[in-house]
Amino acid sequence: MKLKIKRPQLIKRRAKKAGEPPGTLVYVGEKKVEKVRISYIDYDEQNFQEKEISKIEECFPFKATPTVTWINIDGLHEVEIIEKLGTQFEVHPLILEDILHTEQRPKYEDFDKYIFIVLQMLSFNEELGAVESEQVSLILGANFVISFQERMGDVFEPIRDRIRNAKGRIRKMGPDYLAYALIDAIVDSYFAILEKIGEKIELMEEELVSNPTEKTLQQIHNMKREMISLRRSVWPLREVISGVQRSESSVIKELTEIYLRDVYDHTIQIIDTIESFRDMVSGMLDIYLSSISNKMNAVMKVLTIIATIFIPLTFVAGIYGMNFKYMPELDWRWGYGAVWLVMIVVAGIMMVYFRRKKWF
Repeated sequence: MKLKIKRPQLIKRRAKKAGEPPGTLVYVGEKKVEKVRISYIDYDEQNFQEKEISKIEECFPFKATPTVTWINIDGLHEVEIIEKLGTQFEVHPLILEDILHTEQRPKYEDFDKYIFIVLQMLSFNEELGAVESEQVSLILGANFVISFQERMGDVFEPIRDRIRNAKGRIRKMGPDYLAYALIDAIVDSYFAILEKIGEKIELMEEELVSNPTEKTLQQIHNMKREMISLRRSVWPLREVISGVQRSESSVIKELTEIYLRDVYDHTIQIIDTIESFRDMVSGMLDIYLSSISNKMNAVMKVLTIIATIFIPLTFVAGIYGMNFKYMPELDWRWGYGAVWLVMIVVAGIMMVYFRRKKWF
């Protein structure tokens, strides 16, 4: 199976709002959906409702309800929606600015009434054979969780099914457990991404050993860049999970901290795997150079053996190619055949000698 390699972009160029004061809401990123989709899930242990809405104002009454509400927004280019939501739920303008700047480093910020978390949700593009990232922002409040995504499609569908079907303890727990479940889903999806990357590395290693080409070298460089991008997305996640786990905020209950420790362990495993992959990819360049050198040495050995065999034959041919009148063998009837016999015997002896030395 051959995979096309998409060259990852280490530094993504974005338009910047130069000169604007802090907290000015300007969407900085690519428009990945035509229309913003807003949906909510409101639930407790006995009741549940789910709806996709057209106006953000329909979510405002849930701020004061005792139930748990999960508001999800797919698409960030309509700044008015983000601004209205932030005003109603009393979110700081700088937080809204970070939500709209889609190249944020994964981070965690603790406020009095809510917690703000930025993560990178990764997906594997089968057609391109490359990892794609998307910023996911979470706001965890006393009775709500608000998630912001750049485009439709995520790894949260199993969580939605658990809420709909009242599976597990999610309907019995608060919004902090819901936030944990969302983070856990993102982290668990990294394992599937790493499996795909592991398969790509195995294919590249096989190609390196069997038949390395210039295309293989380009794939190695692209993979190195991809691993740098992946490490940049995942490495800060350890600090984020650790910060949420140690948080003294009232929105994080003691019971949820146990589950956060489990996510932290998964994060450490992912980081260790990424570091192992980075070492493997770094060593691939040495393998490539060694393979190319071995191929060149094999070619040179064959050419050297051929040249060595023909050296004495050339010597014999050179002697009988001299234009002297009186040479003993010139008038001999069997001279031509004898010369051929001598050259064949010499070549045969040399080939037997080379084979016994295991030079070829």
